[in-house]
Amino acid sequence: MSGTALVVGASGIVGSATASLLVEQGWSVLGLARRPTAQAGVTPVAADLQDAAATAVALADLRPDSVFITTWLRQDSEAENIRVNSAMVRHLLDALRPAGGARHVALVTGLKHYLGPFEAYGKGALPQTPFREEQGRLDIENFYYAQEDEVFAAAKRDGFSWSVHRPHTVIGKAVGNAMNMGTTLAVYATICRETGRPFRFPGSAAQWHGLTDMTDARQLARHLLWAATTPAARNEAFNVVNGDVFRWSWMWGRIAEWFGLEAAPFDGTVQPLEQQMAEDAAIWRRIAERDGLVEADLSRLVSPWHTDADLGRPIEVVTDMSKSRRMGFTAYQPTDDAFFDLFAELRADRLIPQPRPQVGSSPPEQRFI
Repeated sequence: MSGTALVVGASGIVGSATASLLVEQGWSVLGLARRPTAQAGVTPVAADLQDAAATAVALADLRPDSVFITTWLRQDSEAENIRVNSAMVRHLLDALRPAGGARHVALVTGLKHYLGPFEAYGKGALPQTPFREEQGRLDIENFYYAQEDEVFAAAKRDGFSWSVHRPHTVIGKAVGNAMNMGTTLAVYATICRETGRPFRFPGSAAQWHGLTDMTDARQLARHLLWAATTPAARNEAFNVVNGDVFRWSWMWGRIAEWFGLEAAPFDGTVQPLEQQMAEDAAIWRRIAERDGLVEADLSRLVSPWHTDADLGRPIEVVTDMSKSRRMGFTAYQPTDDAFFDLFAELRADRLIPQPRPQVGSSPPEQRFI
């Protein structure tokens, strides 16, 4: 099955991966962003979803079969997150209504559905892990809930089906993204190698020793397409992760090895990346200029605050995917390969440098998956 898809947030980690998969599967793809970037096979649509009138004009002639909402805007408070992000969903769906609307709308949220918003992240009474979809909302305001409510209200009014997708930390490529652990760790490793600083795990003992899982953007894209084309998946919310579990005590060494580093021993103390990288802008600019990288602005590549939030959690976080499995979604993605694939892509696209031999040593062995 194929058709016309509108990918909202097409320049982001999830949106770009989703657009690429849809093009590969023969869909006609419209890519909406405030400042669209060129992507093979994707027709750009420029719109600021905060502006209802401008959004209506930009979408007036569009008739997508499926809509994939993969975007949000971070604000200074959860109240503002709710106001701004719910309005963006509402403006989008209102703008599509005059032309007949879509048959299916997919909304990407995440595990803050279970862990709480940034202001209360991982605090208070939390549901037991592994997280399951039947666990209800927390008794706290959350912009994910507000986005869902906008979709539910529009679906009831306009008659389209919906799906909600809750990934764990998403690993994929994008520049200027607010939640970007993979590229953040790649840049951090590059700076550690450049300066000789120890490659230290920045997070908590609970995360270092406990089990966790993650979501490759390509895995999430496959899940979005599956739900949009599977009748049994209509009007359902789903967790979506890679399908493996790991401990950071294992993964940290794997990442270090890929960059030709030795992981520093973990002594149990939290050493946030936001502090470790606070003075690194000039170092990164020097690396970028020397090696001809395409992005010299460190702030456009890294999101230490978000990586710290994930790696500093005081609880083990794993996610159950039985609901999707029972309905037939069986795709699987090893998480270490997700990191290695991303790192290789970042090098190929000159977002991080090719390895430079350390003084007095032979070039490190690399893994390209």
